[in-house]
Amino acid sequence: MGLISEFKTFINRGNVMDLAVGVIIGGAFATITKSLTDDLIMPVVGFIFGGADFSRYFIRLGELPAGFTGNPESYADLKAAGVAMFGWGQFLTVLVNFLILAFIIFLLVKVMNKLTAKPEPAPAAPAPTPEDVLLLREIRDSLKK
Repeated sequence: MGLISEFKTFINRGNVMDLAVGVIIGGAFATITKSLTDDLIMPVVGFIFGGADFSRYFIRLGELPAGFTGNPESYADLKAAGVAMFGWGQFLTVLVNFLILAFIIFLLVKVMNKLTAKPEPAPAAPAPTPEDVLLLREIRDSLKK
């Protein structure tokens, strides 16, 4: 019974639940970012560079297998057939996806830091001078005269 109660204590900690929520939201957020990249950004980049599908940019390294029935110009068909390729277009798509995700996370952290920032305390007024110090200063000034 001790192991089960320890597990309950572990699961009920706030940071474990926060982590679980973060993982779930992160998965959903990754889907949104992938759609943003694949459906909005990469078609524009592909249009600028002469093609709507950026993954079509690759260098075939291996030979076509016997009985290959797919399109020899299709990255997806060649990959499904197990042909060795240097898929720099697909890599570029993934890289852009990562940069977008990293930038969005940067913006979220920046906003959260502003929302949770503690205001800087106003400079404290100097503490009043103690009576004995004032009295000693008066005595010093009287002796100087």
